[in-house]
Amino acid sequence: MQTGAGSSDIARKQMEAERVQPAGTPPGGGGETAPPGSGKVSSGKPKLPLVAPQPKRYHGTVTLDSTRVGRDAGKIAEEVIAHLVGLQGSTVKVTLEIEAEILGGVPENVVRTVTENSRTLKFTSQGFEKE
Repeated sequence: MQTGAGSSDIARKQMEAERVQPAGTPPGGGGETAPPGSGKVSSGKPKLPLVAPQPKRYHGTVTLDSTRVGRDAGKIAEEVIAHLVGLQGSTVKVTLEIEAEILGGVPENVVRTVTENSRTLKFTSQGFEKE
């Protein structure tokens, strides 16, 4: 058994090689190589995982408390709409739909006021119905 300068030089070179090469990298660089004869050219870079397509649309419907519409709409604006509007390239459309059933009927002055206010506020559709 021979010990001496020769074996210590080999050990020193091995330790130096391990220090330079990142842990877990196989000797020779660790880049991907195509199998011989496969016709594929290796980029030498690891493949990135495929990314699942991201959703492109959102829709939501919510019923608001008619006595607290402002509070509920404000909360929805802060917690949902603001996040969607903040996305680059987004187009967000918010529609308010009102349904009212009045068992005793609607007095003429209320019909006139609501109809006029709806027009002034640029409702796209509105109207009263008789059963």
